[in-house]
Amino acid sequence: MENQKITIDKNQILEWYTDDVLREAKPKSVYAFAKKHGVEESDFYLHFSSLPSIENYFFEALFQATVTTLHTSDDYSTYSPKEKLLSFYYTFFENLKMNRSFVQYALGNQSLADLKKLKGLRLEFLDFAQELEIEKLDLKQKDINKIQDKVMEESAWLHLLGTLKFWLNDDSANFEKTDVFIEKSVNAGFELINLNAFKNVADFGKFMFKEFKPSK
Repeated sequence: MENQKITIDKNQILEWYTDDVLREAKPKSVYAFAKKHGVEESDFYLHFSSLPSIENYFFEALFQATVTTLHTSDDYSTYSPKEKLLSFYYTFFENLKMNRSFVQYALGNQSLADLKKLKGLRLEFLDFAQELEIEKLDLKQKDINKIQDKVMEESAWLHLLGTLKFWLNDDSANFEKTDVFIEKSVNAGFELINLNAFKNVADFGKFMFKEFKPSK
């Protein structure tokens, strides 16, 4: 009787990989990894191009699981942008906590800003941030509006990285300090982009531009 072929998907590979690196050691090659788990190397390549790409997928899958959880709540659609962002952070970091050992392994002591394995997470998160539809000032100038959007996107991403770094270094029970950090930093961030405050700065900028605009 022939051996039954094992059917695998991305999540099965991720489960095997996380268990291997945390219990034993990182597989030396895709061949060794596939051999250990009784699958063909070619089957692995149907889902991933390399072993490091599994770690990329881990962070994307964690993000997607977080968003799915958020949308299971009937109240989520009624939340303000700030409430949606806070809900995302609390849920995302709860999911991270359940996988903390692997997160520590995957990220190590590297600079988070330089990690290619977070590229997919970055793209997913920026799309999510845009969907929040945070109120912005229409400056009536296309180029300036684009700059404003870019600054807000990069600020949101850097805030997520900063929170992740804080969480990795958090030694408080149940990572309670991270919860406080999330609440205070998100509240502060929304205060900084308060529309009225930004409008005052923008009006001043327009005034200064008109006053000091070089004459033709």
